[in-house]
Amino acid sequence: MALHHSEETHTNLVARVPTATGRALKEWYGLIENGPTFTRFEERVHWLQDEYEVSHGYATAIVHEYDKERAARRNG
Repeated sequence: MALHHSEETHTNLVARVPTATGRALKEWYGLIENGPTFTRFEERVHWLQDEYEVSHGYATAIVHEYDKERAARRNG
């Protein structure tokens, strides 16, 4: 799950997700969890792009944050 931009850019994208997409991160997490079962990072990114017309940068940020939170729940 490699980011194609700097950590600073990622942080800025995450902060702007609600304004840019009209949904909070938690809402996106719910859509991902209830959506199709994809095993690969890029599959989830492309699904968000295709299904919800989210730009690649925001879709990547959403999926990356979702994966981090899911890993924290498993390990926590």
